[in-house]
Amino acid sequence: MLLTVVLRHDQGQDLEQLQGRLDDHDWWHGFPPAGCEIVSWVVAMGIGQIVTLRLPADRLPAVNVELERRAWGTFATDFYPTYDFLPVRERLTRESDARRSVVTS
Repeated sequence: MLLTVVLRHDQGQDLEQLQGRLDDHDWWHGFPPAGCEIVSWVVAMGIGQIVTLRLPADRLPAVNVELERRAWGTFATDFYPTYDFLPVRERLTRESDARRSVVTS
């Protein structure tokens, strides 16, 4: 499965405080947990960090625990189970093209 995690910075803390807290919780080594692949990790200005992970569904509880252990107090978190829509979009485009060619024939 894919999981998109939005990490919203605690704006009551400055960058130095945030980094110190992340270091104290071994964030950079402990997240994501073993068995998870980082697909992307971007910063969206005004929002925070957006992380997409690929993981087996049985690793979801481990992701949750590591976020509770390492991110709370630094980030507010939102979670979105996601999937790769590109193959679906490509199929739907082909199907639409086929329907349109039948109508115009």
